Amino acid sequence: MDQLILLGNTALRLLLALCIGGGIGWERARAHHPAGVRTHMLVTIGAAVVMLLGGQTVGEFAGTANSDPARLGAQVISGIGFLGAGTIIVTGKQEVKGLTTAAGLWASACMGLAIGAGFYECVLLGFALIFLTNRL
Repeated sequence: MDQLILLGNTALRLLLALCIGGGIGWERARAHHPAGVRTHMLVTIGAAVVMLLGGQTVGEFAGTANSDPARLGAQVISGIGFLGAGTIIVTGKQEVKGLTTAAGLWASACMGLAIGAGFYECVLLGFALIFLTNRL
């Protein structure tokens, strides 16, 4: 019975990540910006999986000094910078393009981490603010 509850909880979190990432990506795709629905969904789901994984006590390192679950989340935060950096370009007119897309990918990763941690209040408020920021 416990395994069934765990499966349901995990499915709920991953489906929420799918929806939140899709909503952020939909707004970006609607405005014809790079990194649309699928990219934001993948980033959010991936970050949620990493956070879910960090919360598990699996393997021989569980409970040791080097098993800090926050370390996985920290790697998502720094690693997403490489993905975001790939969306930023400087045009021939010396204009920077893609900075908002990069910030949106980073915010999607943060939403995924919050979903994986089960901080749903933050996720709903964060999604609303990210969506409004992109729209305005």
